[in-house]
Amino acid sequence: MVYLPRGRRGPSKRDLVRERTVQLARDNVWKENEEITHTVSELCSEVRSAVRPQLGKASAKGHEGRGASGDTTFSIDEVAEEKVGGILDRRDDIAYYTEDRGLVADGNARWLLIIDPIDGTRPAAAGLESCCVSVAVAPFRPDTGSLTMGDVFLGAVLEIKNEASFTAVRGGGVRIDIDGSLLEPCLSQKSSLNDIFWTAGYRGRPAEPLTTVIAELIDLSSVDGGYFDLGSATYSITRVVTGQMDLYVDAGQRMAEQNELVRDMFLEIGHGAILNNYPYDLAAAALIASEAGAAVSDAYGRPLDSYPLIPCGGGGQLSSVVSANSALHEAVLDRLDMGMIRLAARYRRGGAGDGAPCAGEAGEPAGRG
Repeated sequence: MVYLPRGRRGPSKRDLVRERTVQLARDNVWKENEEITHTVSELCSEVRSAVRPQLGKASAKGHEGRGASGDTTFSIDEVAEEKVGGILDRRDDIAYYTEDRGLVADGNARWLLIIDPIDGTRPAAAGLESCCVSVAVAPFRPDTGSLTMGDVFLGAVLEIKNEASFTAVRGGGVRIDIDGSLLEPCLSQKSSLNDIFWTAGYRGRPAEPLTTVIAELIDLSSVDGGYFDLGSATYSITRVVTGQMDLYVDAGQRMAEQNELVRDMFLEIGHGAILNNYPYDLAAAALIASEAGAAVSDAYGRPLDSYPLIPCGGGGQLSSVVSANSALHEAVLDRLDMGMIRLAARYRRGGAGDGAPCAGEAGEPAGRG
């Protein structure tokens, strides 16, 4: 018999029934999507098996041109893309979109897979662990342009170098398997910016403007916490789910949208393309984080669900913030607003040197709304 301290009571019968009902509903969601979940799991495993032997090889760093996004396609990317095509081109019930090949669709498809065969190409080429296979699934519609991030019902992330996987079904929660052990999400409860461990990425982003926006976050956490650039949005976001990180920030697209001079700098660095994150970078990991209980939004604080799932016309990029809890999320968004004010003051057309600091000229950027 379990004795409770005087004045404390265990869960009521009603609470237990409610918990059981919720769990049954979640189990049913997983069962309903069992077929496509298995298909995605097998696909991720096949891609990992193809890529793993290439990790860290000098040949992995070769250049094969530019993908649909405008980013460099490395030789290790091509290995992963060929594996995806070899598996899915035989399936007329699956349409898919990959970072390098764009949309491959058959009108008879049931599902649309949004795939980043290697999220974290540069870490993979260098043999580091922060690289993943990322797959998000939405119902297929011939009018793919009408699909949004909110249509994604399944997200799967498989680490390439490690034995770790994260899978979420909308409304069903998240399943984490690390080294054969099933684990629960472990979200941090930190709300102070002084001791957070967090990550943001510089790839394709102009370094000085980005530092202007996030400098305060870096300075606040540099002693009692820590800032990291892990080279992969998917890996970074899943670190929030495991509790290794408290926060992931990508303000790049907000910067490009709100500052014309900075936008030009993005285009220059990206060889004519703006290389902020796309839905294929975020769709799976964002669902996983949300189902785990994390706070997820763009850098304005708006939900990601309304963003188009398929990029078109050179657009489709989006910003993102993933925090372990809502209090931290709000604190970070406030600091990003302040960073955008600094950006507007420093980078403006006709300013001192078109980008030199303009003392006392704060300039009010568009707010979060």
